[in-house]
Amino acid sequence: MRSVIKFLVVLALVFAVVLWVAGLDGQMEIRHGEWWIGISLPAAIVLAVALFLVLHALLRIVGWLRGWPERRRVRARLNDRALAEIGLTRALVALAAGRPEAARIEVARAKGLAGATPQLLLLEAEAARSLGDDEGAAKAFEELAARADSRFLGLRGLLRQAEAREDWDSARQIAAEAQAVEPKAEWLRAERSEVALRRKDWGEALALSSSEAPRASLTLAAAEQEPEPAKAAELERQAFMADPAFSPAVLAHARRLTEAGSPRRGRAVLQQGWDAAPHPDIAAAFLAPEEDRIRRVKMADDLTRNTTAHPESRLLRARVSLDAGLTGRARQELVALRDSGHADRRGYDLLVELERAEHSPDAAREKEAAWLREAAEAPAEPIWRCGHCGTEHRSWKPLCDACNTAGAISWSGAGR
Repeated sequence: MRSVIKFLVVLALVFAVVLWVAGLDGQMEIRHGEWWIGISLPAAIVLAVALFLVLHALLRIVGWLRGWPERRRVRARLNDRALAEIGLTRALVALAAGRPEAARIEVARAKGLAGATPQLLLLEAEAARSLGDDEGAAKAFEELAARADSRFLGLRGLLRQAEAREDWDSARQIAAEAQAVEPKAEWLRAERSEVALRRKDWGEALALSSSEAPRASLTLAAAEQEPEPAKAAELERQAFMADPAFSPAVLAHARRLTEAGSPRRGRAVLQQGWDAAPHPDIAAAFLAPEEDRIRRVKMADDLTRNTTAHPESRLLRARVSLDAGLTGRARQELVALRDSGHADRRGYDLLVELERAEHSPDAAREKEAAWLREAAEAPAEPIWRCGHCGTEHRSWKPLCDACNTAGAISWSGAGR
């Protein structure tokens, strides 16, 4: 209804204009020498309008003729793009169906029609990867990385290839470039951390680690790699503060303080570490400065005053008492350890030594045999063990040799 009204309004306006023009008086004349042309004003107006319309139509025709080749090229490009999209879909279906060779052929056809678009390059790389053509996949990923709009896709593919061939130096560089392109990609930060672990670059691994990472282990490992003593000392302190129960960090921090001329602070660190998690290495470091065996008994009492009933504390007091010839006290500690149910083979080995110290060989033989029988059924002595794969280690390491898991090696023993 509105369209009809608009049409009638326009028609009325045109009719009104025609009437107005028809009612105009006057004449239009053109003189040139003896030549004279005269025409009424309404006819002149109509003639001017008609001439304008004819010229406008001619210009439109000329413009249409000039743009015809470009329109033809545009139609051809649109047709090629439509065919390329069909080829892209076929390539996706072929890949999903496990026919990478067919996908590769479809991608090649589509590239001939639409050029090397990011979608086609990514499909080409995936098809080549499925066929085991690492070189072809790398070439496609490099083309993707060379484009501003698909650089991250290309770098991601190159990163996966570098990790697959265990080229960790290249992986580190590619991951850093990818992070610069997409700073908010959290998974990439974790990927860079994993690459740093593989390279055993503990400082970078620590900087990239998450809150769930074993920070004490990573910090101590970074300290061992740090060439500057001051920075290494600070990293050892941070490792100790991160986990006072982590004996390697306790020992490293205490040793650094002692070497720096602060033996009292070093002993305080050892005491704090022992209170957090008694460990035989901490006891050995605490007692090392004292050679007198009787005084070592007193030092052992001081060290274990807050962990009197802990199996490691009983073992330590029994060992130093036996070394000092205090066999009665040693037996008291060992019997209490055995009765607690936490005695491992070390406790029974000390009982065997105790029998030999108190009795003659003939008299001790029978008792030794009894302790050895119990020792055979007792738990093994504590050891450094990987919590991920169970591999045993003679000493702590930041990385498991068997499964390459970082921070998984821990002290497993009685009372832990």
